[in-house]
Amino acid sequence: MKDISRRDLGRLALAAAATVPATARAQTAPSGPPIRIGYSMSLSGGLAGNGRPALLAHRIWAEEVNAKGGLLGRPVELVHYDDQSTGAQVPGIYTKLIDVDKVDLVISGYATAIIAPAMPVVMQRNMTFVSLFGTGVNADFKYDRYFSINPAGSNVKETFAKGFMDIAMAMDPKPRSIGLVNLDSDFHQRTAESARHLARENRLRIVYDRAYPPSTVDFTPIIRSVQAARPDIVFVGSYPPDTAGLLRAASELRVNFQLFGGPMIGPHITAQKMQLGPILNNLVVWDVYAPEPTLQFPGTQALIERYQPLAARENTDALGHYVPPLAYAQMQVLEQAVRRVGRIDQAALAADMHANQFDTVIGPLRFDAMGEWTEERNLYTQYQGVQGNGIDQFKKAGTQVILYPQRYKSGEFRKPYTAGA
Repeated sequence: MKDISRRDLGRLALAAAATVPATARAQTAPSGPPIRIGYSMSLSGGLAGNGRPALLAHRIWAEEVNAKGGLLGRPVELVHYDDQSTGAQVPGIYTKLIDVDKVDLVISGYATAIIAPAMPVVMQRNMTFVSLFGTGVNADFKYDRYFSINPAGSNVKETFAKGFMDIAMAMDPKPRSIGLVNLDSDFHQRTAESARHLARENRLRIVYDRAYPPSTVDFTPIIRSVQAARPDIVFVGSYPPDTAGLLRAASELRVNFQLFGGPMIGPHITAQKMQLGPILNNLVVWDVYAPEPTLQFPGTQALIERYQPLAARENTDALGHYVPPLAYAQMQVLEQAVRRVGRIDQAALAADMHANQFDTVIGPLRFDAMGEWTEERNLYTQYQGVQGNGIDQFKKAGTQVILYPQRYKSGEFRKPYTAGA
């Protein structure tokens, strides 16, 4: 065989490289020190039902990014600690992440109650901060490096309960009175304020308006009190354990309201969907995603299909319709900003996030001066035709119909809420 010179070897190498698709060449294994992304996450306690699915979505994102060559040619590494669903744990976690672990970037865990305690630490260190499911967190802080992955938008008071009220005022006959029930928590205080404001705008008499403490375990007296006030519609704000208690109490007392629901977090979790089954029928709830044909964006279904078998193995939320798409989008926002800036520079990343659009699995996003979405997207959906407790019915269109906003509407309001009907 004829000897091949070093020059010939170089030419052959260049020719071979030219035949490899650009995408394959770009997927060289990442190298160098990892880009470390730090955060707290509720993996135990009352928020774990949403914290664990969020973490799984983050892991899917990290695996996909590393399989494609990493970020800026470096592998990404997730550094997280369990905050036990307790805000008091959060400041210490972020202090350790930034000062001891020396993470490059920070994001938040799930929920307003976990995000708010992190803000002072993050602000003192001038870090860019991408949060997950925080409502109105930056209204008081006004931190220009804060960005929220939550469809509520900046004008929570004016817009959060608008879908619920629009559905109510389209009824015939129109309601004349409203009852307000909410957990005494930051998120639900803000949502109740929106319902209160819009009730007055629509000239609805507020005949019941009370918050219950987090220690509440018996919800029958609350539902009895609401019944006694005889409101036409009822707006409820609750977290998963409370939601289950409130709905079971409503079922046992066979309440009958023209409209019943609101930001009742709980049916969003697959296990609660299956536990409550037909009790959910005709309930109208605030949500962020439903498997309806009107709300499909590029990558949404692919993510859910990747997520569900992993969730089955890890015994976490089986459907992944609520938190995972937004948690994945949280990482996409960070990724796209880093790629555009080309370096880890907190000020430059924040400037990029304010200036540019992000294409995500939950659709295109832009952030306003407060770091909220420029276009709010609070969904209100109604459970319809739920039979038994099987999971498959919740995977298909038509079981959780989108009523609001109009651009994503997938069905019609069926009938008033009669528990047990």
